Amino acid sequence: MAPQAFGMCTLSSGSSPCVDVKMGDLELCKLDELDCLIKGVLYIDSVGFNGHSECYYFENPTDAERCQKLPFNLENPYPLLLVNIGSGVSILAVYSKDNYKRVTGTSLGGGTFFGLCCLLTGCSTFEEALEMASHGDSTKVDKLVRDIYGGDYERFGLPGWAVASSFGNMMSKEKRESVSKEDLARATLITITNNIGSIARMCALNENINRVVFVGNFLRINTISMRLLAYALDYWSKGQLKALFLEHEGYFGAVGALLGLLDSA
Repeated sequence: MAPQAFGMCTLSSGSSPCVDVKMGDLELCKLDELDCLIKGVLYIDSVGFNGHSECYYFENPTDAERCQKLPFNLENPYPLLLVNIGSGVSILAVYSKDNYKRVTGTSLGGGTFFGLCCLLTGCSTFEEALEMASHGDSTKVDKLVRDIYGGDYERFGLPGWAVASSFGNMMSKEKRESVSKEDLARATLITITNNIGSIARMCALNENINRVVFVGNFLRINTISMRLLAYALDYWSKGQLKALFLEHEGYFGAVGALLGLLDSA
């Protein structure tokens, strides 16, 4: 299971709400990670965000001039697919506050993006990796459908701009020598985000859930990935799936742990 990486909650599955563990004159309480995540999401959404909705979505996510961040009412949230993106990814189908299952996950998450960026670009912080990605051009690194077919692959509904092979252009020595660190960072971010979006879409279809909520610290200051996820889910589902986001991204596990501690007091 992917931990709530880039986060604050170190938890142990299946343990009692509070156990007598001493460390440094402190009593440690072990709580289930995913229970805390869901509890934190539902609580924060119920109290709102400075008088506004905690939940939002992007309209026209790929159009810089027309893109709008709009509130979404999550008052009746069930069922929802909760995609928690930390170092890795856990995907949960949530049917009520006490009824959920972990559908699947992937080891390719925020930790993968940052780790690969450190290797490929020499960056030293997550913020630096995202800054590089914001100035890069992934099409110099990735092989697109149009690079193979000369345009759209209309028979199967594949647009020419779709990625056919992530990092596929890097098989060419000439193209390797022409790309920048920013291009590599952008391609890495697109690769990881596309993979997460693809898996989330398949899970939503399998579980017959049309609302997909993305959380986790991978999304912190990461508007590129949020807009890409919003567009990809809408495009590939022909408008049947909506990508939703929450203002507090990666803090829900910590909030849920606090609530669990208060409940056990």
